[in-house]
Amino acid sequence: MENAVVSGSFDNLKSSDIRFLEDASRFGSLHVWVWSDEVAHRLDGRSPRFPLEERKYLLQGIRYIHQVHVVDQPFDRDTLPKLPGGDATTWVVAKDAHTSQKQQYCTSHGLKYQVVEETSLHSFPTQGNPVIDLNSVAKKVVVTGCYDWLHSGHLRFFEEASALGDLYVVVGSDQNVRLLKGAGHPLFPQNERRYLVQSARYVKLALISSGSGWMDAEPEIAWLRPDKYVVNEDGDKPEKRRFCEERGIEYVVLKRIPKEGLPKRESTLLRGF
Repeated sequence: MENAVVSGSFDNLKSSDIRFLEDASRFGSLHVWVWSDEVAHRLDGRSPRFPLEERKYLLQGIRYIHQVHVVDQPFDRDTLPKLPGGDATTWVVAKDAHTSQKQQYCTSHGLKYQVVEETSLHSFPTQGNPVIDLNSVAKKVVVTGCYDWLHSGHLRFFEEASALGDLYVVVGSDQNVRLLKGAGHPLFPQNERRYLVQSARYVKLALISSGSGWMDAEPEIAWLRPDKYVVNEDGDKPEKRRFCEERGIEYVVLKRIPKEGLPKRESTLLRGF
């Protein structure tokens, strides 16, 4: 069995990082070796902005990753740390992290070496024409939002909502986000935001809204015919409650509680990161 491995701090996870992880997963079952706070400080020269447990939680929530291992012993960044289980067959690195020393290390240890080109890390597929089984007996759950900066709070929300049924996420279009939040929003274009949401293993399908206002997802909801519309406390709006009451959709409000041991995150507060 082919086991691909990537190694790094994976601090402040961005869309290009997730595109890299997706590309890396094509070379085998993907194992991520994430550096502890101490190891990251030693190798990067600074402490990570996000603590190890939060970085690990985000990585575990990415659908392209098979397993996450923590590296807590010092090592040279041009080698692979020794970890039990999941023996690597291929080391995958991004182009800007490629070194001849890494390549020589793989050659001397009988490993394959793959370099992911930078050009592939900044393109995101468009929505296309999604196909779902509208007659499936599985409960369908819909959530909506901007998701301008995918963080651990979003992932926790998706995790909780997906426990209620197959999760469909309607991501606000660029036009509607600007309408609701004003100039300077969103930070990232809709196809990039949809890609980030779709990368979460808890999400069945991510769509871009085609409506306007607080109920910009109305056309998508009409198509999906969900059993439940789930919001967090910040997203609880009278328009949404009324919409669900009129259509017989169960309206569920979740408390905004971080995963145990993790800090509370809000996209607005992360804009400075």
